[in-house]
Amino acid sequence: MAKKASRKAASANGTATLPPVDRKTRKLIINLANEVAVAAEKRRDPHLDIPARSLSNVRFNKTRKIIEMGGQKNRRQLFNLSQAKSYMQTLLVATGCKSLIDQQKTTSIRGLFYLLKHTIEGTREETFGTQDECDPIIEDLEVTLESLREELHVYASNRGGMVGPITLIDSGDEIDCSRMGSGGYSIPSIVEAEVIQFKKCDASFILHVEKDTVWRRFNEDKFWRKHGCLLTHGGGQPPRGVRRMLYRLHHELKLPVYCLLDNDPWGYYIYSVLKQGSINLAYESKRMAIPEARFLGLRSQDYEKCSLSPSVQIALTDSDIKRAKQIAAYPASSLRLSR
Repeated sequence: MAKKASRKAASANGTATLPPVDRKTRKLIINLANEVAVAAEKRRDPHLDIPARSLSNVRFNKTRKIIEMGGQKNRRQLFNLSQAKSYMQTLLVATGCKSLIDQQKTTSIRGLFYLLKHTIEGTREETFGTQDECDPIIEDLEVTLESLREELHVYASNRGGMVGPITLIDSGDEIDCSRMGSGGYSIPSIVEAEVIQFKKCDASFILHVEKDTVWRRFNEDKFWRKHGCLLTHGGGQPPRGVRRMLYRLHHELKLPVYCLLDNDPWGYYIYSVLKQGSINLAYESKRMAIPEARFLGLRSQDYEKCSLSPSVQIALTDSDIKRAKQIAAYPASSLRLSR
């Protein structure tokens, strides 16, 4: 009887019709809320334990060859005046994401900010002052629930493209990526199997280039057609949608990934993110990092080996030097330029 009543209740609130991944994410959010409710009922200070997204809380797994998150957590308490607002904001974002899942709707990061921004009743206090205040809270919720932002029904703007001999199904529409013109197929933020399925692929490898300008030249020259490959870019540092797409293509279609990147700290940083994961998303390296990815392009030592002209050199900026120092501080990184 209890099981029958449970099924009836689930059907009544619509959860029975949700896709499995949405049911899982929704349950995680409800469990989070239940923990807060239980603490309040027991007259304890409600709190949230947020995994620390910092360099000190990540390690390089030499066996899996990816960056992983450690066990350090930061406690966020309701009755701590310095933490009360961020505590409230975290639960507010969770509530907004649950509503999106229940309604089977998605919104942008910016859209979620506008959805949740309002003046708290009886006060002059705003829930969020700026989007910069909201974005880290979204990431906190992701890492706490161990769920991708896209599983919370929140997406970022598209920034990345693909062209080549592959046909895929995107939200029910069949797309031939070899017939997408000069702009190519715009890789969306949400590329999970529930949204995108691979129908046919005749490519033998993936060439991922750093910049859109380089990608356009390769596309104009039909490099992908001559060499039978998929040509992708991420507009610089690739967003997670591009990284997830590369991961899926690599693991599901067994396509090798080659990265054509600049010989500068940012090029090497992008390579490290693609190959072993990032600090902020260390908890999702297992679904994004591609340890087998290979580097293509000039190395510093090639300047002398190839007798290149001084005109090809570009001086490092302060930003470049800062990024180089950050990379050097990464935990036991095995970033090698495998060619």
